[in-house]
Amino acid sequence: MQLHAVGINHTTAPVSLREKVAFPSDQLGQAVVSARAWFGRTAASGSIGEAAILSTCNRTELYAASHLQSGVTAAIDTTAHFLADYHKLPYSELRPHLYTLPQDNAVRHAFRVASGLDSMVLGEPQILGQMKDAVRQADAAGGLGTYLHQMFQRTFAVAKEVRSTTEIGAHSVSMAAAAVRLSQRIFDKVSEQHVLFIGAGEMIELCATHFAAQNPQTLTIANRTLERGEILAHRFNGRAIRLADLPDQLSKFDIVVSSTASSLPIIGLGLVERAIKARRHKPMFMVDLAVPRDIESEIGRLNDVFLYTVDDLGTAVQAGMENRQAAVAQAEAIIETRVQSFMHWIDSRAMVPVIQDLHETSEAMRMAELERARKLLAKGEDIDTVLEMLSKGLTAKFLHGPQQALSNAQGEDRARLAALLPQLFRTKR
Repeated sequence: MQLHAVGINHTTAPVSLREKVAFPSDQLGQAVVSARAWFGRTAASGSIGEAAILSTCNRTELYAASHLQSGVTAAIDTTAHFLADYHKLPYSELRPHLYTLPQDNAVRHAFRVASGLDSMVLGEPQILGQMKDAVRQADAAGGLGTYLHQMFQRTFAVAKEVRSTTEIGAHSVSMAAAAVRLSQRIFDKVSEQHVLFIGAGEMIELCATHFAAQNPQTLTIANRTLERGEILAHRFNGRAIRLADLPDQLSKFDIVVSSTASSLPIIGLGLVERAIKARRHKPMFMVDLAVPRDIESEIGRLNDVFLYTVDDLGTAVQAGMENRQAAVAQAEAIIETRVQSFMHWIDSRAMVPVIQDLHETSEAMRMAELERARKLLAKGEDIDTVLEMLSKGLTAKFLHGPQQALSNAQGEDRARLAALLPQLFRTKR
């Protein structure tokens, strides 16, 4: 069995490319089905048995397990072609940004991602929940089998161990906290500003928590579903508006933070230009935490707009890295031990057919001797004599194969067999 992972993340590709290969959360299951169908059509790489897709604002990764006919390189190349084909991208545009991880490297990567070691914010816990959601969807779509199921269960156990036994999450600066810090470069006091959050998901909830701690003048949630927006706004003594009302409301806000699951931008250049004009060119601070992006990139060129993406916030969250290096070393040691344990399990799984065959052969020998003994007893033979014949017959049959192999072997092969047989039969030399 071969395992591999193929993907792009915040270190290998800019957000402009990551947003092109992102999978909306409500389409992950269908994407897993499409991936398996794609590999099934590509006979040259061997059929793929299992697949799971992880897609967040910082990464898109496809994990796979398959019995390969032409090697892991062909399977990885096929995976890369799937990502390009699914998103209608030129393969030449995507391939240079992909990382391709076979076998233990794929397992190690999954463990590191879940533990927060591969995140833009070192030690951030959100990725673990995102990975669990991705695995649940892959499982529901029929993408998981014995190998990926076992790998992800161990992945979650490793992440829990790392977080409970190290301080990997200590001293970290979240994206939400970084957004607050950057806004304070533009506006001295957040307490004097009007803040708008677009969306009502986990990231917006986290950002709203950080900004609410600064006691802004007003806090508003804009969401497609007003009821959901009202629930979140109520927590922060704010108000909610419909996303459809944004064109008339945008000019009222000094700080705008957006993170939705929209596949297309929801704030265009013209909308912001009109808002800035209505504000009489008072600065506007905007943070786009969505991938694909919610805010058109051209807006960042406006003189009175300060636009930051998830990549822009990456530098701000690296502060205090030296305080986390000891925790990183501990986490890496834990992960390495667990990777070796899992690969040992993979190797042992390869012996299952051999063991099953051995059991079947032994059972056939046992049944043949047992039937022979029963016939002798039915004829009235002495029971002790029959038991003696039964034991000798079983022993002879079990030893026939090893004795024949030893007799036919020569040179180094015979020496290896001679050294191995006492271990198999636990004999004393």
